[in-house]
Amino acid sequence: MQVSAESEGPKTFAQAINLALHDAMYQDPSVFVFGLGAADPGAVFGTTAGLVGRYGSDRVFDGPTSENAMTGVAVGAALGGLRPVTSHQRFDFFLLAMDQLVNAAAKWHYMFGGNTSVPLVIRVVVGRGWGQGPTHSQNLQSWLAHIPGLRVIVPTLPKDAYGLLRAAIRDPNPVVFIEHRWLHNVDGDISEDVLSASLEKSRIIREGNEITVVATGELVLEALEASKWLETQGLSVEVIDLRTVNPIDWETIFESIDKTKRLLVCDSSHATCSVGSEIVARVSREKFESLITAPALLAKPDLPEPTSFGLSKDFTLGAKRIAESVLKIFKTEMALQFGTANTSTKHDVPGEWFKGPF
Repeated sequence: MQVSAESEGPKTFAQAINLALHDAMYQDPSVFVFGLGAADPGAVFGTTAGLVGRYGSDRVFDGPTSENAMTGVAVGAALGGLRPVTSHQRFDFFLLAMDQLVNAAAKWHYMFGGNTSVPLVIRVVVGRGWGQGPTHSQNLQSWLAHIPGLRVIVPTLPKDAYGLLRAAIRDPNPVVFIEHRWLHNVDGDISEDVLSASLEKSRIIREGNEITVVATGELVLEALEASKWLETQGLSVEVIDLRTVNPIDWETIFESIDKTKRLLVCDSSHATCSVGSEIVARVSREKFESLITAPALLAKPDLPEPTSFGLSKDFTLGAKRIAESVLKIFKTEMALQFGTANTSTKHDVPGEWFKGPF
């Protein structure tokens, strides 16, 4: 097993997913890809481009707008020895298939004494933009993180989009692969070591020694942007890209907190019962003596997402909000002249520094 020669050089997040699907299908005939848009010209934001031409309509095909039924087909196919990869262009739409995922796929291995499993990958897209409002902008990762038997992956970098998707397809368990739409045009290198990607480990993406910032998906890039500015103000920030929200890599988080003594968790979903609130709660229980300040959570308010730009522009999080939260933890009255984030007049461009979305 290897990374294809086509992967040499920088690739966008979407191209990395496309390469992972090409390589997995080439190396394993049991892998097939289907879902709404999988075989149409848009190719799920380009991520399934070229698959039909290379592998045929028997292994790459569109699905009707019937999420529950098609997820049931995927579960049955996985039980029959195949490795389906399904795509849903919105997490919000996938809510119709929760029964098949939670009560079938996630439970099968346990209910049958480990004698069978469901090697299924479900791709769901999250992220706001274009004024999409309450029913097209939700990140419900904590719903799935709550379910034993599911693995829930949230990659940020192209190399993780490739490596974690390949690992998810190989895994015997059902895996939900969450893609933030703002990341599809972010680029980066893919190397041979991506094939050692673990579905259980986070990544320290920036080292620091004064505060730990934990984030997922697009908020990792926002946290990196904030940490660069904070460094100019004399603050050293360690940024952890969580990468998986079920399981959570507690070891890496705890070791970082032992070093920095402070914690800020950034979560692009609502604050109550979120992945972020779970991290804050467990750190408070198990690492209380290591902390010198209370751990903090930065998340969306517990309200539906507005549709209009006037209301939504300040609803979600960005680098400026992260930097403000860090300064608050340090009780610093430093003037926040942070002009590179959240200044765009567009719905889905967080700042000029950001290379996505489409």
